[in-house]
Parts: sequence; C-alpha cells; structure tokens
Amino acid sequence: MSSDSQGFVYATDLDALRESDRELVNKDGQAIALFHADGEVRAVDNRCPHMGFPLTEGTVDDGVLTCHWHHARFELSCGDTFDPWADDVPTYPVEVRDGEVYVRPVPERDAPPAEHWADRLETGLEENLRLVLAKAAIGLADAGVDYGEPYATGVEFGTRYRADGWASGLTIHTALANVRDRLDDATQRRALYQGVVEVAGDCAGTPPKFDQPALDTDEVSKARLKEWFRENVEVRDRDGAERVLRTAVNTLEREDVAELLFAAATDHVYLSTGHALDFVNKAFESLDHVGWERADDVLASVVSSLTDADRSEENAEWRQPVDLAGLLFDAYDELPADPSGDWTEPDGFLDTLLDDDPHAIVDALTEAADAGATPRQLSRVVRYAAAVRVAQFSTGNEFGDWNTVLHTFTYANAVHQATARTDATELYRGAFDAALNVYLDRFLNTPPAAIPDGDPNADPESVLDRLDEAFDREGTEEVNQASQAAADFLAGGGDPDDLMEELGASLVREDVGFHTFQAVEAGFTGATETDDAERERVFLVAAARYLAAHTPTRREREQTYRIAERLHRGEALHETEH
Repeated sequence: MSSDSQGFVYATDLDALRESDRELVNKDGQAIALFHADGEVRAVDNRCPHMGFPLTEGTVDDGVLTCHWHHARFELSCGDTFDPWADDVPTYPVEVRDGEVYVRPVPERDAPPAEHWADRLETGLEENLRLVLAKAAIGLADAGVDYGEPYATGVEFGTRYRADGWASGLTIHTALANVRDRLDDATQRRALYQGVVEVAGDCAGTPPKFDQPALDTDEVSKARLKEWFRENVEVRDRDGAERVLRTAVNTLEREDVAELLFAAATDHVYLSTGHALDFVNKAFESLDHVGWERADDVLASVVSSLTDADRSEENAEWRQPVDLAGLLFDAYDELPADPSGDWTEPDGFLDTLLDDDPHAIVDALTEAADAGATPRQLSRVVRYAAAVRVAQFSTGNEFGDWNTVLHTFTYANAVHQATARTDATELYRGAFDAALNVYLDRFLNTPPAAIPDGDPNADPESVLDRLDEAFDREGTEEVNQASQAAADFLAGGGDPDDLMEELGASLVREDVGFHTFQAVEAGFTGATETDDAERERVFLVAAARYLAAHTPTRREREQTYRIAERLHRGEALHETEH
C-alpha cells in the first residue's frame, strides 16, 4: 500500500461511497468506517469505543452516528460522544481528490493518551462506570503513568464526594496500593481498577461532602486541641470535631495529629467492630501515597467514623457474663506513660492470649507494659494471636463468623500500624481491646483447624496450581486445601513474595467484598513485618484460608476488565463463538 508524503492512502471511489453511504476499509491494520453524510466524507474507527461493535452497522442521522449495540451516539465530524459511558470514537483525516477518497490511517487525537485516560478515569468515577474505569486503568498503565497518580485521583474523589466520609471503598483502594509492590504488572492494573470501582460505588448516589473550616487561630496548644477533639467526638458533634481536626492539621506536627486521632479512636472499646480505628489508620496510609499536603481533607473524611461509631461497651457480649469493658477501663488507669521498650516476649505469653481467661490476659498485658513493653511491642504479638484465630477458624461455624475473626485481625493490624505513627500511650488501649476480642473469638476455633506444617518435598510451582484449584471451587475441603498449599509452598522452599503475588492475582480477579481485601492485605503485612518463619507461615496461611472461603465469585468485574483489555488490544469482541 503506497501513501503520499502526508501519509494519505487511497480508500475508495467517491461515487461508490455516495451510493452506499458507508464503506469499511482496512488500512495499515486499522478498520476504518467511511461515511458519506450531509455532502461530506467522514472517517471513524469502525469499532464502537464502548464494546467494539462495528459502526458500519450503525445509523447516521442529522450528523449523529448511532451504534446499534448499546445505542451510543457520536457526533460524526469530531467523534465526540453524547453518552459519557461510551467514550469518543477516534476520527481520521480524509481528502477527496478527483473523485477518489483518501484517508490518513493515523487517528486524530485531542489529547495525549495520559491526559485522555486521566479524564476518562474522572468520568468513570463520576458516573460509576466500571467499563470506563477498566479502560482508564489499562490506558494509564500503557501510557506509562505512575500508579500513584490515578490512586490520588481516587482518594480525592472519595473524600470529596461522599458526605459520610471514609468508607470501605477508600479502604480497599488503599489496601491494594499498600500491596502493589507485591503484585506483577497485570495484577497492578486490576488492583487499580478494583480500587476505583469500589470508590465510585461508595460515592454513587450520595451527596458530596461540604467542608468545615479550621478555627482561625494558631495559638491553641496540642493538649487543648486533643481535649477539644475528643470532647466533640464524645458528644458526637461531627462539625465541631472536623473544625478542631483541621486546626490541628494546620498547626501541629503529623505525629501529634496522629496522637489526637488515635486517642479518640480508643476512648471507647472496639468502635464499630474495629472499623473506626481501621479507617483512621487507612487514611494515614493513604497520605503515605499522596502526600501530607492533602492531610486536611483526607483526615477530615474519617471524623464521621468516630462521631457516629457504635461503642462496644454498650453491647452485651462486652458486659456479660464477664464485664470485659470494665476490666479494660480499670486496666487503662494503670498503664505507664513512658515505657522503656526493654521487653522481650516471654515464653507462654502467646498461649495466655489464646487462652480462655480474660483476667489472665489483661494481667499479662499489664505486667508486660509495667516491664517496659511499648504499645508497638504488645500490638505485634496481639496481631499474631488474631492471625492464629483466622488460620484455625473452624469451617463448622456459620459462614458469617469469618467476619468476626477478620474484624479482630484487621483491627489488631491497624493498631500495630498506628504505633508506627505515634508513641501515644493511648494505643495501649487498642492492643488491650484487640486482645480481649481475640478472647471473645475463642469459640470460633472449636475445634481448631490444623495449621499445616507443609511438605518440605513439595514442588512450589505445582503447589501454586493446587492453590488456584482451591480458589476455583467452593467448599470446606477447598479451604483446607488452600491452607495446605500455602504451607507446602513455603516448606518446599518457595519464595514468600511469589506466594503473595499469586494470592494477590487471585484476589483481584474476584468480586469479593471489603473484608476479603482486608484479610489478604493484613496477612501480607504481618508476613512482611516478621522475621520468624513460623509466624510468616501462619500469616500467609490465614490469608489463603480466608480467600479460599470467599471464592470463587461470579467474577463480573473481571469479565468487564477482560472486555476492556481486549478492546485496548484491538481484538474483535463480536465474532461468532465456537
């Protein structure tokens, strides 16, 4: 095929096109739809940008091209769509020379790919359009845009357009960003897609958030701001708490802001089954990705999760038959203000945490604190105890009880992450709360599922195939198979990073809920932060076991993603299936 100096190639005879009013031509591998309408020749990509249906089978009326598949409409001269869910169709330059039509098979673009897909990401968030979000995730990655940019777009959207503030969508979005480095390139794209889909879903149909301004002062002490914030949370005054928090962000160091928030998150026992503190921690983690300069809006979004939280000491299980809340409140009065950190976990300490005597648990924690244990040291052990509960969850329980052990595990993980941001002694309370929740979950390990040691002769590659099989089938046996496969992989010399990569890939292809994303992230985090091989195994077995219990799903989101992927590659979606 020859072309002139400007890249135009012969396409068809003008009279033939005028008579047929449309014609499909293939030039330089591009399927181009030519139309003769209103006395003009127009050329567009033959694939509808929505789902790839051939536009030569559409209708042109009054300068509008309509695809017959989902009735997406396009202005024919420029390709712009009337329907935001469809995307604009690429157009091609045409010239008519001596009764012949020439086309340049290079699409005209109004913006470079990175800018185009960033705009489409915002449209997908605004309109809650999964296919558009999938296309944007793929397009941005192919354009070389760093994951952090679209991640930040999702955070900004989620904190601005949901009046009730931070919720599960932003938590999932951030959890996936936290484990991003554990995932391969293809899984990272799916992770971004899953995150922004969840954010868009949370915000759909809800009113936007209207900010409360900071107080017009920079002369209030940290102690006073902390007192004011906790008082406003205590009386459930969302607006007052937000004004104080924004003032704190403007005037205090970030570790002082963290102290203020985590103190309020632990003033009551296990707020909203742990979600309140978990949301606060995730908001801080999001700032690690997007920068502290966004702290005022991001942190303000978690105020409602504190002011509107359920307080567990008002629930019967925390008061009867043992007054666990009272036991905790008494212990809080005796905690040291400045622990030395000169503490090593003694033999039997973990066994006490997993036993059935709440008084012994609180005594052990209190004695450890008196001996110099910091909140971070205690929360590390409590988190592991919570992971054991997940790894040993008995499938004889009701299915919904998976969430019970999961809440404890993710709360304990959030407390431990919080201790890296502030040394506030209020976080002792989070560790104690989590420990007594481990106690409350004890019956869910009756009888305890075995935590497999693993086969040292196992072939890691074949083990991953077994793991995939477990995720592809539903049932109790598959849960146990996933546990065994994870243990065999590690015992056989498999790299923990490869196991996490495989678990992450399995996670993001599913339509799983909020809790499954939390379980896998917490498992990854615990495994990464320990230097004990046995504890690493338990964390990853817990993640695999929880994931297997919640898969397979219908994988509707994955189907949408695959459609977007095929469209991006230029594949046909509407050929006859065999």
